[in-house]
Amino acid sequence: KPERLSSILQEAINEDQQLTLTPEDNNLLTDLYELTMAACYAGEGVDQQWASFELFTRRLPDKYGYLIAMGLAQALDYLEKFHFTTRQIEALRSLKIFANAPQAFWSLLENAKFTGNVWAVPEGTAIFPNEPLLRVEAPLWQAQIVETFLLNTLNYQTLIATRAARLRDVAGSKVKLLEFGTRRAFSPQASVWAARAALAAGLDSTSNVLAALKLGREPVGTMAHSLVMAVGALEGGEDEAFAAFFRHFPGSTLLIDTYDTVEAARRLAEKINQGKMDVKGVRLDSGDLASLSKQVRSLLPGVSIFASGDIDEYEIARLKTENAEIDGYGMGTKLVSGSPVNGVYKLVEIDDHSVMKKASGKATYPGRKQILRIFKQGQITEDYLILADEKRPEVESGNGQSISQVELMQLMVKAGERIVSPEPLETIAQRTAASVASLSPEVRRLDDPISFEVNVSEALAELTERVRDQI
Repeated sequence: KPERLSSILQEAINEDQQLTLTPEDNNLLTDLYELTMAACYAGEGVDQQWASFELFTRRLPDKYGYLIAMGLAQALDYLEKFHFTTRQIEALRSLKIFANAPQAFWSLLENAKFTGNVWAVPEGTAIFPNEPLLRVEAPLWQAQIVETFLLNTLNYQTLIATRAARLRDVAGSKVKLLEFGTRRAFSPQASVWAARAALAAGLDSTSNVLAALKLGREPVGTMAHSLVMAVGALEGGEDEAFAAFFRHFPGSTLLIDTYDTVEAARRLAEKINQGKMDVKGVRLDSGDLASLSKQVRSLLPGVSIFASGDIDEYEIARLKTENAEIDGYGMGTKLVSGSPVNGVYKLVEIDDHSVMKKASGKATYPGRKQILRIFKQGQITEDYLILADEKRPEVESGNGQSISQVELMQLMVKAGERIVSPEPLETIAQRTAASVASLSPEVRRLDDPISFEVNVSEALAELTERVRDQI
């Protein structure tokens, strides 16, 4: 009833005007139709039918040759904690749309626990269109209802990880890369996920204090123009602002472009030569970064120079071609936003029956699948999309060259229990670096990259044709 809806939801609204999220909220962080479909399954008595869904992308973002899979850790944590509280169930019961929902649906929610299996590629793995990042095998209602959250975390973190991997690939291993995207991320939660994904894909540090502390890292940062202007106005000028900050944070990186970058560098050089300051680093946030960095380097030869301000992989590549004297970069807006990863989550098998979508431009491959990756001398040469239970296709010999085959999708959760321990960010970052290094220059390049054409096994092609004919 409307009165019931008002009393339950208004109480929750009054308690949380800021719309902050708790781990329990994740259970309702879903699209309505996931719940209505689950209720329909329960009403039809098919909710316990064993179903398999796969999460993949149909195409890559524009000007991308690959993606780096990320977000699995949060996805598995969500599944591990999957349940509905009494209060959440009461709130759902109060919604008009559930007026005719069967009692069996409410019983499912009251006893909700994820009991299925999860197969996935490890975080930091390079993937291509139509290759599953993840497969959920579970009772139909469970596999359906978790769709929204899985897409949310995997789509976004995969986007950030791919961007971070490209940044590291262009910048090289010796350049410091810092994540500065918190204020530009789509939400507070997104900023934490972005920081994690960036670090796991090879960036060195983040300025996000919460993310750094949660991840066991030291946050990094410099200063803003406001400190230079505020302290300078109150205590006598830019030099006084630098000195004040340095007194409390010796060795910190100083932002020198508030007024005149070169003049500020010249005055700092005098202080250093006089032994009054031991400056370790300076940051440039505006102007012609290539030209300014060279002028600053001539004045401060022993000081690290950092650049920020709408930095992306294309800007880093440009600055490198101009021989800019830059030791590190801070990335914000263009790291934590950008072309979306349009991952989808599609049913591929139900009650041992392979199924597919036939719609033009959105057709899917039926059946549970595995990715077979072929390496030659450490380089990826081919990917095969095969059925999970089919005999592995034969691969041509390498004429004396080292050839290896790797099945990318691994069992992560079995019967609702996690069987693989969470990985340290360092391990994921190493895998990311190895994945990128295994790609050809044509796939890695920024301009008109060529993505892999994923091969479809003969068995999968035959199954696809057979299922299509039956539709």
